[in-house]
Amino acid sequence: MSSPMYERIFAALRDDIRSGKYGIGDRVPSEKELADEYNVSRITSKKALEWLSADGWIVRRPGRGSFVAGPAGQTASLAGDGRALSKSGAARGKLLIGLIINDFSEGFGTRLVHGLEETSRERDSYLIVRRSLGDPACEEEAIKGMLEIGVDGLVILPAHGEFFNAEILKLAIGKFPLVMIDRYLTGIPAGVVCTDNMAGAKRGVEHLFDLGHRHIGLLAPPPDHTTSVEDRIDGFVKAHAERGIPVDRELWMKDILSTMPSAFTAENRERDILKIKRLLQSRPRITALFAIEYNIALLAREAASRLGLAVPGDLSVICYDCPEMNGTYPFTHLRQQEEEMGRTAFEQVIDLLEDGGTPNRTLLEAQLVQGNSTALAPVHR
Repeated sequence: MSSPMYERIFAALRDDIRSGKYGIGDRVPSEKELADEYNVSRITSKKALEWLSADGWIVRRPGRGSFVAGPAGQTASLAGDGRALSKSGAARGKLLIGLIINDFSEGFGTRLVHGLEETSRERDSYLIVRRSLGDPACEEEAIKGMLEIGVDGLVILPAHGEFFNAEILKLAIGKFPLVMIDRYLTGIPAGVVCTDNMAGAKRGVEHLFDLGHRHIGLLAPPPDHTTSVEDRIDGFVKAHAERGIPVDRELWMKDILSTMPSAFTAENRERDILKIKRLLQSRPRITALFAIEYNIALLAREAASRLGLAVPGDLSVICYDCPEMNGTYPFTHLRQQEEEMGRTAFEQVIDLLEDGGTPNRTLLEAQLVQGNSTALAPVHR
């Protein structure tokens, strides 16, 4: 197995110092120069220089550069092998990985954070968490703040919205170790770990078809070029196409706002419940609802209850993600592999940090889990 790029850069510069290519007091290449020479991120070249400094080969002077250490600063033996300290070595410090996420709850996010944090422990690293609450401005501030405190890599669940954050583009272009979770931003060369949302939604709709449902409503937040939402809608449409069942867009509602972190208020929640209630009243042929998110499924159940409709006797509801309650699941749902998502994202960041490799896109399967919200389509509706 080949050694990480920062170790190779460390070894090359150490050998150059040993050979006399760089004498005492000479300036060695900067982080940027090394990053360009080895085609790696600056965080990788920075780590190599930090290792050289920790072993006493160089002295780093902020604003001026790095210089070969003299006798007073040279703590490593030129005759020794100059091996780097282990990851647990106090002189090196530990890797610091930042997580920027919209929010997390029992519906989605808690197990994701758990997977990231567990993997950080296994890799003898630390995880810093900051919520953006779905606000691009907060997301931008969080990115800048993370960089200021010196994180070695970032995992970001981008905020909802049509326009991606320019700070993310800067990170990607600069080859900063970056992995995005749950959704991707088209055209940005960054690592991605997300659910195969199209296949998952298709699987969920097929489950409803198998129960005899043909008039299925769709409940979603505004897609706004948010790929996870768009992919689920595409899966909904694809399931209909493959079964030869026409898509009835009159049964769609794509303006659910109250589940978004920036609009999670009692007033907005009541407004959305009333909108779903009106949809069910005006389209009595609906026998099932596909909710893009768990919190939207809760709104749908409340709207049905106010109309005197029983779930699942009169109306089936299916959604993405659902917490277990008293040993059962309130909703039939597509379960995302949150912990695996977190673990994979963290490992990808470490791989990018150590090897400067090409960012990958990883799709994880969503599992259909039977809950208490789906049943055979009622014949009377």
